[in-house]
Amino acid sequence: MELHTTTIGRGTPRVAYLHGLLGQGKNLATVAKAVSASDPGLLYDLPNHGRSPWTEGFGYASMADAVAADLRDRLGHGTPVTVLGHSMGGKTAMALALRHPDLVRGLVVADIAPDDSSHGYGFHRLIGALKDLPLDRVGSRQDADDLLAPSVRDAGVRSFLLQNLYRTPQGWGWRANLDLLAESLPLISGWPAGVRGTYDGPVLWLRGADSGYVTEEHVPVMKELFPRARLVTIKNAGHWLHADQPEAVAQSVGMFLASLRPQLSA
Repeated sequence: MELHTTTIGRGTPRVAYLHGLLGQGKNLATVAKAVSASDPGLLYDLPNHGRSPWTEGFGYASMADAVAADLRDRLGHGTPVTVLGHSMGGKTAMALALRHPDLVRGLVVADIAPDDSSHGYGFHRLIGALKDLPLDRVGSRQDADDLLAPSVRDAGVRSFLLQNLYRTPQGWGWRANLDLLAESLPLISGWPAGVRGTYDGPVLWLRGADSGYVTEEHVPVMKELFPRARLVTIKNAGHWLHADQPEAVAQSVGMFLASLRPQLSA
């Protein structure tokens, strides 16, 4: 599978960025650009999102393996990178570290835990709102925003969701595979039973102070798989902490990346 990527910075990529559900690689561009002078990055569109291919099924192991295959082809064997993932991308990043530890020099997990997250933001409702949007009545992006507003009142969330809307020769379409994602929500919200083991590398575990996705109850679960995980709370941030507090997130990520550089020169 050929995943769509965008390169940020010059030189060999040192960070792979994995977005969340209904997102695209560009959602993490602000953080990637902030650290790109010292740590160039790759923004991935994960399967069934953005410009990457659609698949017949959903699985964290298969997504992690797809990213791993791309990294090996792109960077060669023995070239580990830091992997940063948010939400669904965070679970993919954790699966990648557990299944392909030789590729991962460090891990950043943003506002998600290796556990059930079905209590979260209400993606069933959001996906349903997109599926119900009458695309034949959309003449412009503003039309789409107006039609979506009764179902999704938050303008920022609407803007995020409508990044998936694009023009086709036949009209408007969705970049995200909404049908598959809707039927796969139990898998997306869960943690795959077959992905176990321990990743012994350094892990920065970020959470938004105003988000309920990561609680103290998740700490033992996280530590079992990632014993070196260090939890950092970003103030005045919800689930999309990189959008709510981009400077604070970039600062935390930059400090973590700086701590890994001696390992590169050793």
